[in-house]
Amino acid sequence: MNIKTPSVVRPKQAFYKSNNFQAYTIGAIPLLLIFIFNYLPMFGVIIAFKDYRFDKGIFGSEWVGLDNFKMFVSSNDFTRITINTLYLNAIFIAAGIISALIVAILLYEIKSRNATKVYQTLLITPHFLSWVVVSYMAYAFLHPSYGLVNSVIGMFGAEPVDWYSKPEAWPLILTIASVWKHVGMDSVIYYASMMGIDNSLYEVADIEGANAWQKTRYVTLPSLVPLISVLTILKIGSIFRADFGLFYQLTRDIGALYDATDVIDTYIFRTMRVVGDMGVSSAVGLMQSLVGFVLVMLTNYVSKKIEPDNALF
Repeated sequence: MNIKTPSVVRPKQAFYKSNNFQAYTIGAIPLLLIFIFNYLPMFGVIIAFKDYRFDKGIFGSEWVGLDNFKMFVSSNDFTRITINTLYLNAIFIAAGIISALIVAILLYEIKSRNATKVYQTLLITPHFLSWVVVSYMAYAFLHPSYGLVNSVIGMFGAEPVDWYSKPEAWPLILTIASVWKHVGMDSVIYYASMMGIDNSLYEVADIEGANAWQKTRYVTLPSLVPLISVLTILKIGSIFRADFGLFYQLTRDIGALYDATDVIDTYIFRTMRVVGDMGVSSAVGLMQSLVGFVLVMLTNYVSKKIEPDNALF
C-alpha cells in the first residue's frame, strides 16, 4: 500500500521580514544617490549644444550645435591643457600604483597585526584631509621666505627658491602630494587582496629557499595582477579628468604655474567663473566623459586580448 507523505506547506513570509529585505534596503540608498547625483544631471548635457543664457534658461537658449566643441578645440589653450592633463595623470597613475604596491607589501611583511593596523590608520588619514588643508600645509613648506624647504636650503648657504614661480618643479610636487594623499587607501585594497593569497604558496617558496624578494616576485605580484589590471583600467578611464582640488588649491591658482599645472578641470572652472560661458564648460565636460568611456572600453579590450581573466568585464 502506497502511503503518501503530506507535503510541507511553508507559511508565506512577508517581504519586509524576508532575508533579502535588509540587503535591498542597504542597496537602495546608494542606488538612489547615484540616480540623483549621476543620472539626473545628465539632462544638463543639452547645454553643451546651446548658447546658454541665464535669462532664457535651458530651453529658451539658442541652439548652436557643435559650435561650443569647435570653440574649445580651436582655442589656444586646448593643446596645453590636454597635454598637461594626460601627462600629469599618467605620472599619478604609475607612481600611485607602484607606491601602493610597495606599501602593501611592506605592511604584509609586518608580523604584528596590531602594528599593521596602526600603520594603516596613519597612512589612510591624509585621504580624508581636504585639499584646502593640504594646500596650507604645502604653503608652510614652500613659502618663498619662511617655508621649511627654503629654511633648510638657507642652512647650506644657497639662495631661497620661489617655488610658486617655478612651473618646472610642480609636476614633481603634485606627484608627491597625490601619492601622499592616496597611497594609504590604495594600499589597503592591495593588502586585502594579499590576505587572500594561499599560504601554501609561501610555504612552498620557503621550502625551496626563496628569499623575501623572490616570494614577492614569483608569488605576491602574480597573484595581484588581476586586481592591478582592473584598478589600472578604472584609473585610465579617468585619465582625462583631473583632481580639481589638487590642481587648483595646491597651486593656489597662480597664473605663473599655468604652463605646467593648468588642466581641463581648472580650465572649465575658470571658463564658468571668469567668462561665464556655460556652453563651452558643458561641452568640455561632455568630451571628458566620452573620452573616459572610450578609454575604459579600449583598455579593457586590450587587457581581455592579453589575458581574459584580468579584464574588467
